[in-house]
Amino acid sequence: MLTESQKAKFDAYKSYSAAGCSSAAAKRLTELFDDGQFTELDAAVMNGDAPAGVIAAYGYVDGSPVYAFSQDRTVKSGAVNSRHAAKICKVFDLASRTGVPVVGIYDSDGAFVDDGAEAIKAYSDMLTWTSNLSGVVPQISVIAGTCAGSAAMVACSADFVVITDDGELYTAPGKDVKGEDAVANGTAAISAKTDKDAMDSVKKLIAILPANNISAAPMFEFSETGKAASGTAEEIANAVADADSVVELTAGFGTAAYTAIATVGGSAVGIVATNKIAEKLTSDDCAKLARFVRTCDAFSIPVLTYIDTEGFASDACVRDMAKVSNAYAEATSLKVSVVSGKAYGAAMAAFGAGNADVTYAYPEAVISPIAPVAAVEFLWHDKLKGASDLAAERNKLAAQYADENASAFDAAAKGCVDGVISAEEARGKIIAVLELMNGKRMTKRLPKKHSNMPF
Repeated sequence: MLTESQKAKFDAYKSYSAAGCSSAAAKRLTELFDDGQFTELDAAVMNGDAPAGVIAAYGYVDGSPVYAFSQDRTVKSGAVNSRHAAKICKVFDLASRTGVPVVGIYDSDGAFVDDGAEAIKAYSDMLTWTSNLSGVVPQISVIAGTCAGSAAMVACSADFVVITDDGELYTAPGKDVKGEDAVANGTAAISAKTDKDAMDSVKKLIAILPANNISAAPMFEFSETGKAASGTAEEIANAVADADSVVELTAGFGTAAYTAIATVGGSAVGIVATNKIAEKLTSDDCAKLARFVRTCDAFSIPVLTYIDTEGFASDACVRDMAKVSNAYAEATSLKVSVVSGKAYGAAMAAFGAGNADVTYAYPEAVISPIAPVAAVEFLWHDKLKGASDLAAERNKLAAQYADENASAFDAAAKGCVDGVISAEEARGKIIAVLELMNGKRMTKRLPKKHSNMPF
């Protein structure tokens, strides 16, 4: 039998739990977990006479275990205090021990100022955990409300950031970034209208991604698209990937480049294409691609790269170009490249075509150290003498140069590509490579702490 004191405390505990379950923070977790069911961690932890202001939990997403935390702004605007941070750090700790993904749902106006220096340490602990866990298990942040101050750094340290229309990020008042703006500047990978839309996006990512850096990605039943892998970046991705499996990431940032997670032949693949729009690649495109390739490589997800670009824009920073080259060169995951159109100069080199495991080219591909028009000026300038229409003659000679000196067949003869394939057979060829080289292992690496890529 419980004593009167024990009964009173138990009733108070149940009352607090019931109140917490009706909050927006709890409802977001029910949207995330299967059947809305989750087990709360440290449910009774208090900060003085108030709850800690965050719900920490674990449960299942599409049958796979996931840890999560959800900030509760009904408690002092979700202010982060030492107990609040400790609950979040416990989630990171348990995820590291069990190799399970973490979802962080942010809705807080910032630090609990009354904590003074303890508040700074709280954020420092959270930053240390999320950084140390990076590349070990997938981390997904959902910006469902305000994410202010140092919390913005914690949230944006995740592998993927999803932001709702009500979400906003800032480190200082007046510098807030909302919804689509966060995608446009590369902060968020996905924008969502509502909390439910955000959780649906999170579920799709978790379903595709491996649980951790030493687990294989899950395999799926899949449907064929029956389409030729040609056209725009989106058309290529949707044709080569399994039906309805493509999740485009960072769509509004680096708009010449395309990045997506999908399944191909039932297994997870990162898809890169360089022809989302008919423009050269900018510094934003370079940053987007480098980040994406490194994310895929962290979890041994194969990278499929479709190359069709005239190269880098004149205002693209060389440092950013080097980021792409470094990311591809350092990646040890399976790399498959397909030259589907133009591949000129530094772009062909940067996208790792030389160190890809397999490189194909379409018959119409043009692979050249410089643009054919420029090659005519350097190599065949004498042939332009006496031309009545200089521009027309230059273009004619450029087409001749591309056909005779820079074709896919010329590249294949020189061993620069492994084969020439059609857009119709591309999906089948790629699936065959993924199946054959699924167990790829890299051992030829010089001993080092880490590379020093040009951030």
